[in-house]
Amino acid sequence: MNINQAFAILQRAGGIRAARIITENTKKISGIRVRIMAHQLRRGVPVAKIIHQKWFYGLKFYTNRHTLDPRPDTETLVSAVISDCMPGYAPNILDLGTGTGCIICALCKNIPDAHGTAIDKSHRALRVARKNIHAHQLIEKIKTVRTTFDRPHNFGETFDIIVSNPPYIAHGDKRVNDAATHDPKLALYAKNNGLHAYESIARNATHWLKPYGKIYLEIGVDMGTDVKNIFIKHGWNLMRSESDLAGIERVLVFERTHP
Repeated sequence: MNINQAFAILQRAGGIRAARIITENTKKISGIRVRIMAHQLRRGVPVAKIIHQKWFYGLKFYTNRHTLDPRPDTETLVSAVISDCMPGYAPNILDLGTGTGCIICALCKNIPDAHGTAIDKSHRALRVARKNIHAHQLIEKIKTVRTTFDRPHNFGETFDIIVSNPPYIAHGDKRVNDAATHDPKLALYAKNNGLHAYESIARNATHWLKPYGKIYLEIGVDMGTDVKNIFIKHGWNLMRSESDLAGIERVLVFERTHP
C-alpha cells in the first residue's frame, strides 16, 4: 500500500489531521497495519496511543495504554516550576505519579542541575517512564521507585520541590471525553469526588519536603477552592495559582514554612 492510499483510508476513519500525523510518524505502512489503525481511529483511540508518541514541552515521549498521554495543560505545571528556579539552583525533585515521566524529564532538561525521583504505583507505567528517562539521557539524574503517595514512605532523602498531576476525576463524571476512556483508570479517577489524591499528598508530603520547599499541583476544572482548603487544613501556605492557556485555573503552588 502506498502512502496516498494509506492517507485516504486513515482520513476517512479519523480526519485529515489524524491521517497526517500517523503517516508522518509511521515508518512501515502495510495494508494490514493501516486497517488496524483505521479501526482504532473509528473507536476513538487517540493518535498518540496509535503511534505511541506525544510531544510535551518540546520533547518527544513514548506513551502506551498504561499511561496518560502528556497533555498541553500539564505544561503549565512545568512552566510554574521553571519560573521559580534561578540559574545555579540545583533542586531535588519528587514526582508523584509520574506516568510517562514527562514532567520530571521536562524539568531536568530545562533546569540544568535538577535531579530527582519519580514514583508510580503501576509497574507498567514505570516501565514507560524508564524508557523515556533513558531516551532523554537522564538516567544519571532521575531514579524511579514503585510506590504510592498514600502513606509517608521513607525515601531516604528530602526534596526541594514536589510536583504532581494526580488522578482527580470523580467517578461518574460525565465531562470525561472519549479519548480519556483509553487512558488507565488508575491515573484518572479518584475517590471522594476526585479529591482523594490531594488529601493523601497534603497529609504525607511534609515527610518528604524540606523546610521552605514547594509543592506544585495540577488540578481539574473548578477544583481550586476544594484543593486549597485541603492543603490549608493540613498547614500548607498557598503561594499562588497559575492558569492554563484557556484561562482555567490549572496549577496551585504551596509552601512548607515550618521545620
